[in-house]
Amino acid sequence: MISTQGEDEKYSRRFFIQSGISLLSGMCVAPFLFGKTFSPDIKPVFSLKPIGRSLELADYYIWCSSPIWGEDGKVHLFYSRWRKEKGMSGWLHGSEIAHAIADTPYSSFKHQSVVLAPRPESWDSTTCHNPLIKKVEDTYYLFYMGNSNGKTDTKRIGLASSSSLFGPWKRTDTPLLLPGDEGAWDDHCTTNPAFVCGDDGLYWLFYKSWNTADYQSEKGPVRGNRKYGLAKAKHPAGPYVKVSEKPVIDFSQRPNNAQLEDAFVWKEGDIYYMIARDMGFYNHEFGLLLTSTDGIQWSEPTVSYLGLKSYVQEAPPPSYLKRFGRLERPMLLLDQQTGKPRFLFGATQGGSFGTSTTFVFDILTYKL
Repeated sequence: MISTQGEDEKYSRRFFIQSGISLLSGMCVAPFLFGKTFSPDIKPVFSLKPIGRSLELADYYIWCSSPIWGEDGKVHLFYSRWRKEKGMSGWLHGSEIAHAIADTPYSSFKHQSVVLAPRPESWDSTTCHNPLIKKVEDTYYLFYMGNSNGKTDTKRIGLASSSSLFGPWKRTDTPLLLPGDEGAWDDHCTTNPAFVCGDDGLYWLFYKSWNTADYQSEKGPVRGNRKYGLAKAKHPAGPYVKVSEKPVIDFSQRPNNAQLEDAFVWKEGDIYYMIARDMGFYNHEFGLLLTSTDGIQWSEPTVSYLGLKSYVQEAPPPSYLKRFGRLERPMLLLDQQTGKPRFLFGATQGGSFGTSTTFVFDILTYKL
C-alpha cells in the first residue's frame, strides 16, 4: 500500500485556505459532500478525496483535461472545449484545445489561450480534441485527435510540439497514425492517444479504434466495440508502426458489448498500468485498471475508481446532461519525485453553467 498523505504539506496548507474561500465563492470547488455510498463488494484501487470542479467556463463545455507540471512549479492543463450552444455533441464538430494554469492541483485553473483550433481544408478541419501532453527530454509533445467531416470516420491522431508549454506549437501536416485497411479491426478511425516510453528504447502509442461494419450493424445506445491497439516509433514524433494486426485489448467476446475507452498509460518499475473508463465490463460509471509487463498481454481489469456519486453529491443536472455521474477521460498527474500517481483528473457533466467541467481528485492511497 502506497500512501501520499503528508507528502505535500505545502499544498495542503494552501488547499485549506483556498478551499475555504472557494466553497464560499463557488469559483474553484462546487459544493459537495463526501459520499459514503461505496459498494461493499468492490474495493477500488484508488482511495480518492475530491478537490472539485477546478475549471469551469460560462460559455463552454470542457473535456479531456491533461495535466503536467511546468518548469514554473505550477500545473499546466491542456483541455478541450467547445461552445455551449453546440451541445454535448460539439466535441465532434467544433472542439478546440486550450491551455490553463493553476498554482497547485488544489487551485482554480485559469484559461490562458487556445493552443490548437481546427484548420480549414486540413485533416483536422472540423475538430481538435483528446489532448495528451507529454515531455520527452527538452520537448513537449501534444498528442490529439482531429477530424475533417464532423463524424467519427475521419478521426485521426495528430501531434503538435514545442520547446515551451506556452508555445509556439508546430503541428504535423498529416495525421500521426492512420486506421487499418478496410475490414481490419481498426479501419474506422484512430483516437484517444495514450503515450509512454517503453523499456525497449522505443516510444509507445496506444490508440482506440473499432470496425466500421460492426459500427454500422450494431444496434442500441453504444454502437460498435472499442478496442485498443499499439504502435511504436524510434522518436516521439514517429513514424509509428503498429505492432500487430490484432488489438492488444479486446473485450468483444464478453457479454453486453463490453468495452473500454479513454486509456491513460504509465509505468512503475517493470509494470505498465492502464487506467480507463469502463463501458460495460462492470458498468458505464466505473474506472478500470489493467496491468502488463510488455504492453501487449494485459490483465483482467479491476476497478480503479467508482461512479462520481460515490464521492460527491450535487444537485440534479439539467435533463439534457445524460452522462451526469460519470468521470470520463481519466488522466493522472504523477508525483514529480517518485513518478507515482498523485492526482486524478477527469471530465464530467454538470457544474455551475449546466455543461461539463474538469474535476480533480487527490489520490490518498492506492494499491496496484
